[in-house]
Amino acid sequence: MNRLLRLPFLALLVFSVLFTACKKDHDMDDMKHESPYMTIMMDMMTQMDTQVKTQDPDHDYATQMVMHHEAAIKMAEEELRTGSNQEMKTTAQEIITKQRAEIGQFNAFTAGHQPMQPLVPQFNTVQKSNMDKMMKASDARTITMRADYDFAQLMVDHHQAAIDNSEALLQYGRNTTTKTLAQNIITDQRQEIAALQNWLTRNR
Repeated sequence: MNRLLRLPFLALLVFSVLFTACKKDHDMDDMKHESPYMTIMMDMMTQMDTQVKTQDPDHDYATQMVMHHEAAIKMAEEELRTGSNQEMKTTAQEIITKQRAEIGQFNAFTAGHQPMQPLVPQFNTVQKSNMDKMMKASDARTITMRADYDFAQLMVDHHQAAIDNSEALLQYGRNTTTKTLAQNIITDQRQEIAALQNWLTRNR
């Protein structure tokens, strides 16, 4: 090829590659915004970020986990509406049943608990970092718009944040009730993550 013609050709080739890559990224962003599961998670983040914190770890953990569980329930309800895999539908129903019960326990705790001194702002810092890590992990996911698959992969991230926040509560909390709830969540959701990851491996 003539050298004078080669330069415009190479420039066109580079532009074409860059355009294709940008279009692919844009399409993936669109799919994330269209995903009902991602929408639920982003709404949850807004709600949790705007809530006034007491800086009492036990109180803030309880109120934040109510919001976190409510989002998991909404995601599970979406799976029941739009999913087609019976194993994932069963998992979704189990999440709804378990987390509704835990919300009742958290609400009962906050109803009879007054925030205590001394304040422990470190818990809120760690909790916020955990939630940001969850969203970063979810943003890195490839959204397939397959309801069952997207539910499973995003629920892994959602559960991991609950585990991380529960571990933070075990470190900073001072109340036996919330510590027991936190340990139960860690144990239960680790098992659920393992089951979800197993399903994802089998249904790629």
